[in-house]
Formats: sequence, structure tokens, C-alpha cells
Amino acid sequence: MHLLAYLLLVASLMFSVGFGLVAVMQIWQGRTLILPWMEKAHLMVTALMTVSCFILLWALVNFDFTNVYVASYTSLDLATFYRMTAFWAGQAGSLLFWAWSVAIFGVFFLTSDAYQSLSDGTKLWFWIIFLAVMAFFLLLLTAWSNPFKMVDPAPADGNGLNPLLQNPGMIFHPPLLFLGYGGFTIPGCLALAQALNGTYKQEGSWTEISRNFILIAWLTLTAGIILGGWWSYMELGWGGYWAWDPVENASLIPWLVASAFLHTSVIETRRNKLHRINIFLIALTSISAFFATYLVRSGVVDSLHAFGDGGVGTPLLIFIIVFTFISLLISIQYRHPDSRPLSDIASREGFLVIAAWVLMTLGVIILFATMWPVFSKFWSENPVGLEPAFYNRVCLPLFVILSALLMVCPWLGWKGGIRDTKKAAIVGAAFAAFAGVLYTQGFTMPMAIAGGATALAGIAGILLMFASEPAMRKNMRSIAAYGVHVGLALTVLGVAISGPYKAEAEGEIKVGETMQVGDYTFTYKKLHQGSERAYIFIQADLEVTKDGKFVGTMQPQRRLYHKFQRSAFSEAATIPSLGNELYGTLLGADETEAATLKLSVNPLVNWVWIGGTLMCLFPLLGLCSYRNRERREEDAL
Repeated sequence: MHLLAYLLLVASLMFSVGFGLVAVMQIWQGRTLILPWMEKAHLMVTALMTVSCFILLWALVNFDFTNVYVASYTSLDLATFYRMTAFWAGQAGSLLFWAWSVAIFGVFFLTSDAYQSLSDGTKLWFWIIFLAVMAFFLLLLTAWSNPFKMVDPAPADGNGLNPLLQNPGMIFHPPLLFLGYGGFTIPGCLALAQALNGTYKQEGSWTEISRNFILIAWLTLTAGIILGGWWSYMELGWGGYWAWDPVENASLIPWLVASAFLHTSVIETRRNKLHRINIFLIALTSISAFFATYLVRSGVVDSLHAFGDGGVGTPLLIFIIVFTFISLLISIQYRHPDSRPLSDIASREGFLVIAAWVLMTLGVIILFATMWPVFSKFWSENPVGLEPAFYNRVCLPLFVILSALLMVCPWLGWKGGIRDTKKAAIVGAAFAAFAGVLYTQGFTMPMAIAGGATALAGIAGILLMFASEPAMRKNMRSIAAYGVHVGLALTVLGVAISGPYKAEAEGEIKVGETMQVGDYTFTYKKLHQGSERAYIFIQADLEVTKDGKFVGTMQPQRRLYHKFQRSAFSEAATIPSLGNELYGTLLGADETEAATLKLSVNPLVNWVWIGGTLMCLFPLLGLCSYRNRERREEDAL
């Protein structure tokens, strides 16, 4: 069965390469007769890959240890849903899932009304580029990262799944990232295809044609990142949600590029400008997703949850370079007949461009900082990575600037000036008031005050806008876009306060003793042991009080998994709150039951997850049928 699955991937590769080459010949000859067969070819490729995926999933669920991948990432004591999520736990399986995601999005696009609106020439160019991407994935899967390798004799049990991955967040975090990456392949290929075919005026902008795919890709990528942060917070036991780990950074870079594109695309839709920039930015989003894969799978950087090279690093790098060169060349040569110059910098256009530049600057900084160990090899024999303090020091001010831009931008006119002086003044007063409130509450750090005040004033401005302008309340695009901005503002608020003002303590205490963290007293009541199917554990029971009043109990654990005897793993405990969330980790205990604890108070941290959730949900309101889509008078920001 595994040989069949591998042969199906080989057949998919042949279909993609063969029909792609025939399509190139058709373009050369100025014909489009092959187009119906191209569409059928992709349906066949998707069907074959789907069968391969189900074969791997069946093997994972049914303990088929004759498969090397199954034996590497599952075991007899692993729960069923974790055996299923092992599909994307390793390099080969995750590549297969990503490739399958791209293929599925291709089918959805093929059957959409938006696709039917395209000319035959644009469709043909789209399939040439799209099948080239599919062919590259399939080449990786069949040549360097085969998920269907066999082992003989089969082991009696598998190696098991890394305990850090046995968390609900990891059920959804990786597939959502891959769906986001795969979803952006559609607009990326379509933008290049329309530019090559030169049929913008006849078909309408590719940004409108692929709008639903852009929104779905962005919200799934956002959801994947937010869930990844939540998983880090709950599972790694460090009391934080973002450590600037290379794998975390790898997913953030395409999100920043995609977010920059969303802002510049508004200028194209509303003002008929920045066409070439948008073509390159959407292509760069896919390129940065490929680069994220390169970072995780090339072995060039060390990370808690990166894979080794496995032979795919060099092919990925070559593909990234070639795709970047082609995308840049197409973008440069494209000429839009009706494009106009940008307005003054002190306008809504100007501020949207500045916001895009800030997002891109963040992406470049994070990229170079992540790759710093690689660059430093040129002058040092012992290269080291940059500490989280560097990222926080450099990136936090840029995020605050972004928050300030979002606070001001809605009140600017497209051609410059303030469109409603009175309401803009109210927002300015709200900023000053919120800054004063934060200061009186003890938040005195400038970046924390600026981030929190701009976020809260931005939300107040959005509420004021919708309360005073009835047309905004009827425009679903505006509701979606401003809802995302509310979510981002809440996330900025949570980050601006929870990071700088986190209170933390670590130490060893005996039963009956206490630890003080900020205003909270943690009393160590007892230690007890237990066991589950896959692990044994010790658990510390803590009672928390504030000013003598009972707050709650916490039960952090230290686990030793049967399949991973060399390392113990922490299971953090929390007392959730919209204000100060309490967080505890059990680092160890001795024979006298003295426990080593790491305790922290994280102010406003849950607003990070609330804001992130809003950013994932509001784009759904912006989805609409292409056939019934109407031009909106209000912009989407």
C-alpha cells in the first residue's frame, strides 16, 4: 500500500510536469486548446495526492510500523487524535500536507465564479505557474522527503510523538499555517498570470478576483500564528508566548508581507495605483512562505521544533531564488495603462504606504536577525543568535508606530488633510486620556504607555466612526477590516503591557512555605504523584491569595513520558484573568518534597488571545460571492 501511495505521488509529478510543458508550448504557439485538459490534470493530481494522504493517515491511525514515518512519530500508547496529528509532526508528512493544501485550494479556485471570469490566456498562464509550484512540492516528496519509506522488519512499537506536540494547540497550529501558505499560492500565481497575459482591463483586477482566497489565507495564517503563541505559552513552561525562536519568526515573516500587501491593495482598489508593487508583494508572500519552509527544514538555524536538512534545503533555496527572480522580472516589466502617482504623504494613501513600509521593515529586521547565526559564520568560528532582548528593543517601537498609524489613518482624506477635524480631535484627546490613566495605574515605561494608549484610542476612534456614520455599519468590508484593526489593537495592548510588566520569581520552597510575586502570595500545600497511560507525573498543589483573600489554586505538573525517559516536561498551570493572569511551572522536586517553582504574574496577557481571535474571525465578514460583488464607496480600512 505504501508503494502505491509513493507511485501516486510520482504520477502526480508526471502530470504536473507534462501538462505544464505542453501548456508552455501552447502559449508559445498562441493557442489555448490544452486548457480543459490542464484543468482536468489538476483535478487528477489532487485526487492522486488525496489518496496518498489517506493512506498515510490510515497507517498512522492503525499503528502500521512498517512505514518509517509512522514508526518515527507514533507509538502504541499514543491517543488516536495525536496519531492523526502526527501527519504533520515530521518533515515528510508536513510537506505532504502543505502540498495537498495547495492542491485543494487550486480545486476550490477552479470551481469558483471568479475563475470563470478569467480569459483563457490568463487561465493558461495561471496553470503553468501553479503546476510548476505543485511539481516542485512533488519533486521534494518523491526525491528527498518521501513519507512512504518502508522498514523491514517492522518494530514492535514506534518512537512516539514529542510530548511538546501533545497539546491541543498543535492539533490546529501547523495545519492552519500550511493552509495559509497554500491559500496565498492562488493570488500569487494569478497576479503573475494576469500580468503576463495583460488582460487587467478586460477581466478586472486580480486583487478583486482572488479576494476571498486572500482573506481566507490571511485569517488561517493568523490563526496558526496565534495558536502557536498560545501553545508556546501553555506547553513550554516559560511563561511567555513569543521567544523569537527561528520557527516562530519563519511564520511571522510571510504574515507581515501579506499584511503589507493588504494595505497597498486598498490603494490599488480605491485609487488605481501601486499595481506593480502589489504583484510583487503577493508573490513575495508565497516566496516568504517557501523561505519559512527553508528555515525549518534546511538545518541552517537551530530551533526547538525545526527539522534537520534531510536533503531538501538546497532544492528549496534554488527554487526560492528562481521564483523571486521571475516574480521581480514580471513585476518590473508590467505596465498598467491607467496607473496614477501617489498623493501627498500626509494623506490616507501616504499613511497606508507608511504602514506597509513599517510591516516590511519588521519583516526584514526579523529575517536578518533570524539568519544572524548564518551571517556571523563569515567572521566568527562560534556564531551565536541574537537574544530576544534585541527583537523586543528594535521591534516593539515599530509595532507602536504601526498602532499609531492605525489610530490616525481613518481620519485622513485620500488626497490629504483631516476629513473630520472634530472627531480627530476627540481621538487625540482619548489618546492623552488613556495615556494618563495608564500612567496613574503604574505603567510608566514610554513604549508601554504609547502602545497601550494608541491601541485604546484607536479602538475608541473606530467605535466613534461606526456610531456616527451609518453608511459604515452597512458596509461589510468596512466592518471586517475595522474589526481586524480592533483585534490588532487589543493584541498590541496585551503585548505592550504583559511583556514589560511581567512579575516573575523562581526558587525552591518546602511544603507549607510561600513565595511572593507582586501582590500575590503562593502557598505550597503538598506534592503528590500519579500516572497516566503515556507518562508518570508529580504535581504541586498551590494556594494563591492576594491581601489575605483567596484567589484560586494551581496544580503545575512535571511529567516523565515512557517514550522519552531522558527528559522531563513541564505542564504549566494558570489562573486565567482579563487583568493579572497567574502562571506557574513546576521545575522539579527532591526526596523531601521541596519543590522548585517558577511563578509569574502576566498582566493583560489574555487580551493577546482575544485580539488574535478577533483578527481571525472578522475577515469572514468580508467574504462575498464574486458574481454578486459590488463596488463599495467606503474603503476597507
